[in-house]
Amino acid sequence: MTAFPEGTILGYPRIGRRRELKKAVEAFWAGRIDEQQLEQTSAELRAATRDRLAALGLGRTDSAIPESFSYYDQVLDAAVAVGAIPSRFEGLRSADGTIGLPAYFTIARGEGERAPLEMTKWFDSNYHYLVPEIGPETVFSLSSDRLVREVAEGVAAGFVTRPVVVGPVTLLALAKASDDAPEGFDPLSRLNDLLPVYLELLSKLKSAGAEWVQLDEPALVSESLPASTAQLADAAARALAVLGGTAERPSILVAAPYADLGDVFPVLAAAPIEAIAVDLVRGGIPTAAPGLEGKTLVGGVVDGHNIWRSDLAAAFDKLEALRALGTPVAAGTSTSLLHVPHDVADESLLDPSLVSWLAFADQKVEQVGILARGLAEGRAAIVDELDAASAALADRLAAPGVRDGAVRRRELADADFSRVSYEERETAQEALGLPALPLTTIGSFPQTGDIRRARARFTRGEIPAEDYEDFLRREVAGVVSLQEELGLDVLVHGEPERNDMVQYFAENLDGFAVTENGWVQSYGSRATRPSILWGDVSRPAPITVGWSSFAQSLTTKHMKGMLTGPVTILAWSFVRDDQPLGETANQVALALREEIEDLEAAGIAIIQVDEPALRELLPLKKADQPAYLDWSVASFRLATGGAAAGTQVHTHLCYSEFGVVIDAIRALDADVTSIEAARSRMEVVADIAEVGFGHGIGPGVYDIHSPRVPTVDEVESLLRRAVEEIPTRQLWVNPDCGLKTRGYDETTASLRNIVEATRRVREDISVGV
Repeated sequence: MTAFPEGTILGYPRIGRRRELKKAVEAFWAGRIDEQQLEQTSAELRAATRDRLAALGLGRTDSAIPESFSYYDQVLDAAVAVGAIPSRFEGLRSADGTIGLPAYFTIARGEGERAPLEMTKWFDSNYHYLVPEIGPETVFSLSSDRLVREVAEGVAAGFVTRPVVVGPVTLLALAKASDDAPEGFDPLSRLNDLLPVYLELLSKLKSAGAEWVQLDEPALVSESLPASTAQLADAAARALAVLGGTAERPSILVAAPYADLGDVFPVLAAAPIEAIAVDLVRGGIPTAAPGLEGKTLVGGVVDGHNIWRSDLAAAFDKLEALRALGTPVAAGTSTSLLHVPHDVADESLLDPSLVSWLAFADQKVEQVGILARGLAEGRAAIVDELDAASAALADRLAAPGVRDGAVRRRELADADFSRVSYEERETAQEALGLPALPLTTIGSFPQTGDIRRARARFTRGEIPAEDYEDFLRREVAGVVSLQEELGLDVLVHGEPERNDMVQYFAENLDGFAVTENGWVQSYGSRATRPSILWGDVSRPAPITVGWSSFAQSLTTKHMKGMLTGPVTILAWSFVRDDQPLGETANQVALALREEIEDLEAAGIAIIQVDEPALRELLPLKKADQPAYLDWSVASFRLATGGAAAGTQVHTHLCYSEFGVVIDAIRALDADVTSIEAARSRMEVVADIAEVGFGHGIGPGVYDIHSPRVPTVDEVESLLRRAVEEIPTRQLWVNPDCGLKTRGYDETTASLRNIVEATRRVREDISVGV
């Protein structure tokens, strides 16, 4: 066994410091560059990453640098590598049985009648992964050697890197049964068939020069998957006995981030592997277990989930406690750094004091290096760095705005968290005059190149505010006109003034800061810039009222006011970690409550408070879930609790397992809830029907994360399934999510098909078919 390095990270951002990968991939999709040019760009990005990590202090030849690149998604990478693709994509294989890059993207995005893989959230993060589809018919075979080639690429450049691959247990635990599988089929039952392919992959990685391999097994910490902890632990024991039982492999590091390993840790300790990475930000110091001696424990003490500068003294204390177990210890990150931006040094507009409190990916690598040096040379060798981190933490806690007396003096009563009964509201809202199966969209319309260019020019001061506002008014007027022409019932203004559904509010609330280059991958080629919530939150002035009022003045139909909910604002920001999340959520909720009051005063009768991230923040451990659901639901109810009975409050959830949080969704007490349902082919309606969900519900009929235009028949089929399960009076018709990422041609065609499909179903309803 090659010794494990004293410091490492579990992964690094892969989109590029200026989103170079996004731009190259989208250029390839658009036909502006060919596959060879795309491969060249990605090779340059990987080379730049290796060089950067080496410059930051990770070893070039000791496997400290992870090989964690992906064109789209690491779960898709693993599924393609082992040939686990649905039968509808089998025809995309090359003559030798391999799956090339164009086929890889087709599986991710869909094409024609081939629907893409379903997408959902990666554990409790805002990253989305593609859900493998596996059945008894799935034939596993090594179908891509891309990771092997990337390792060899590093070796040729003088690096010995550590390839990262999603482990077999997590791959199967996150998969869904294929359409061809019998009812009740469990993909985890295919573990024994899958392991020979992983063995072949490990052998090839070793031959390419890999001395260590990282198997990511975060499923082992989750209690929110179909498989129980006991089943996952048993699967891990069986898998690692096979994978660790051969000499034709690199040394194995098993990483299990995002929560405490708990009862699964002894299973890993006893397995024939060489290292275990434990999350010591979300979990505690494990207890010594048989078989642990000689294994390296990688202590994940630098938070890979957030951007705050680490308390290095406390982190080093944890590493020393870990070393007390009597086995080698290395310093590391709690998770991959996929979830944070590249480098805080790129942020020239942030307040210098705020910058001193922050650590993006590059700063976290440096922090790991400091801790690794302390492990090697002793605490005294890094005392200056520990003291500097402690001083920054003290400065942050005492800084103006972190605690605002005016915000904290607000007193809340139980009545602030509730409205009148749903039955009373339903009666009052009959005055809205909506038809059966009301047609609407989720909020945003395409953010065109013209919109982005105009925003950039305005930001740079190249056009005056009045010209920019005139441009936005024309955009809003066009969106309203299009919706009226298509025949939608409840309209939106399209949000051209918003660069992001969270950042827009962050820019208009006290207690937030926004970045220039703080991009984080959300899914595929899509990235967001999470805002930084650093202090107490308040609303200095109305935020959305002007644009909603203007849009309403253009139509006699109802215009939705569009707000982002408190939980989602927290989930999609980097949030202060010096107080409970529930306290911060209530501060945001009170600001939104004021906004709702002003929208009502302006005559807006339908207001949507989006909470797409409600499921996302659900803790992975069941014991922690009730407290989270209590404060998350309470914050939404606080935001909406002042709305009049006749004001119809909508909310929206996307890419989350509806059934898991159905009670919480019911407790939100929104009048209408729209949810993702198209990519999963309306599977969610069974959950809705089973629990007797009685409020308005809009299961999505258009998967906006794929460029496919759904046919009229396809949408009609989804709608009819919904009508079969849910009373018509409750049903709304809408896309899965906002239309920001789509183009106008596909958006218009898709909405036109949705309108026609709805017309057909309405006709049948009217005649009692």
